[in-house]
Amino acid sequence: MSRTLILIPSRLSAVRLPNKPLLKINGLSLINHVYKKAQATNIGDTYVVTGDKKIFEDVIKNGGNAILSYKNHFTGTDRIYEGLINLNNLNYDYILNLQGDEPLLDIDDIKNLNKKALSLNFKIGTLACKINCDKSYYDKNIVKVETNDQISINKFSLAINFFRRNKIIKRSKIYQHIGIYIYKKKILEKIVSLNRTKNERALKLEQLRALDNNIPINVLLAKKKPIGVDTKEDFNKVKNILETNNF
Repeated sequence: MSRTLILIPSRLSAVRLPNKPLLKINGLSLINHVYKKAQATNIGDTYVVTGDKKIFEDVIKNGGNAILSYKNHFTGTDRIYEGLINLNNLNYDYILNLQGDEPLLDIDDIKNLNKKALSLNFKIGTLACKINCDKSYYDKNIVKVETNDQISINKFSLAINFFRRNKIIKRSKIYQHIGIYIYKKKILEKIVSLNRTKNERALKLEQLRALDNNIPINVLLAKKKPIGVDTKEDFNKVKNILETNNF
């Protein structure tokens, strides 16, 4: 059995782009594009975990695996833990949380994160990319991560903080965070047992629950900068890319 289980949390209640997971590109829903990307990594078993029956049925209809969860989880982390429980805690060492709105995340970047996490015994691992646009530092919709040291695809560093705006002049160790996490199974169990922290609630950043409780997060650099789908404009960009490349 593979050491890593991939779980993709998904829900229909996004405010900025209603019905986002089921929007179609080349006849396939966004959530199924992400599912197929996860499968293409050949890392391990893959399931979509959702509280919405429409998403569940769409994944199953397209030959995927899905778990129907409680609808009103506060975070994707809490949702995937329910998915893990529903699978009866099968003998996996790591759980990889792949966001349901990141269909352009590079396969090699996902595989590299998984490989480093397993070989270096990460408690939690995630990805980040370089920021090339000055205004991105001030864009609250772009989550930033500050690390102890500069990172590369082969060199990780511990996260110091995650935030939405940056007023710091020195930016050499600040990157754009990419919404993918790999958890050691016992660490995932610990995180969901903890109360949501003040920082997590205020910034709506679930990873702060770990940092606020002194659980280290290792950050690796991604080779490619993906486009997350949060708005109609994002969706149109991703749609154009996938249609142009016939995905």
